[in-house]
Amino acid sequence: MKIVVLLGGSTSEREVSLRSGAGVARALVHLGHEVTLLDTGTGKFLKDAEHAMSLGTGAAAPSHASASLSVVRDTKEVETYVRSIPRSADLVFIALHGGDGENGTLQALLDLAGIPYTGSGVLASAVAMDKAMSKRIFAFEGIPTPPWAERLAPEDPSAAWNSELSREELERLGGFPVIVKPNEEGSSVGITVVTRASDLRAAMEEARRYGRLVLVESFIEGRELTVGVLDERTLPVVEIVPEDGWYDYRHKYTSGASRYLVPAPIAADVSERLFDLSLRACRALRVRGVARVDFRLSPEGEAHCLEVNTVPGLTELSLVPKAAAAAGMSYEELIRAIVDAAPLRAAR
Repeated sequence: MKIVVLLGGSTSEREVSLRSGAGVARALVHLGHEVTLLDTGTGKFLKDAEHAMSLGTGAAAPSHASASLSVVRDTKEVETYVRSIPRSADLVFIALHGGDGENGTLQALLDLAGIPYTGSGVLASAVAMDKAMSKRIFAFEGIPTPPWAERLAPEDPSAAWNSELSREELERLGGFPVIVKPNEEGSSVGITVVTRASDLRAAMEEARRYGRLVLVESFIEGRELTVGVLDERTLPVVEIVPEDGWYDYRHKYTSGASRYLVPAPIAADVSERLFDLSLRACRALRVRGVARVDFRLSPEGEAHCLEVNTVPGLTELSLVPKAAAAAGMSYEELIRAIVDAAPLRAAR
């Protein structure tokens, strides 16, 4: 098939996307497909996977400048690169993380253009990217998720806004520590663990850099676990163990900063519970193709669903490839399965 890999972009997750897209492109070539790489951040076609990797070799956390791009993105730019996709393409492989590549905007334009693509459709992409809306659905469906509060900042970044928590809200969250995060970001970008009230405003302002809606969530003591889902099939549970601190951007994308235990050393009934919750979460959000569901597991063995990622990372350090390998799938077999799960070309 003729497959266009969309990668890069201009969100805070550009580095990760370039590396994901490069790995995907290599696998697709080995599988015999005719591959074109399009960097949506620049609108340029890249020569090959090595070219993509040369653009995405940094490991530093994203800057304020890159973060601002994800907030003020002009949708017409997305229309431009959708138009630049060759009409002879049989499939678009979406390797964009965050922003328009994951929030349903790109998916809607591809639907309008009649171009098939990998992963979830418009509705699932939009709802999964919106953490607060996802949590409302989880709560309705009886899927345990940490208690949370929300704060909507004004459009003007210089305007004053109420970023404090009331006593009642703090009690409902279980007190400090709490997690402060942007509502629509991934890769732990803009997240702060707040242990005292005096640090709350700074954490809220940090999250505000990445979007107007800020989420404050209960901090669940315990273990970091994740489950890959591939076309209604669950992959082995992965446990993430940061070498120090918590699983932030640096620990995710710096080799050796975290250990990954696959399958996770947990009881069989806990694994089955996580598998069940993962499938229920994906079905509730109408996810298709590949996804990753993140959890915290309390010392009492209670699983708390944090979010569903509809375009999970596919880099050499990413969690879904590790889980697939534990299930006996090579990286190429994983990419083939993602392609096979994509819908066929719509009639023109």
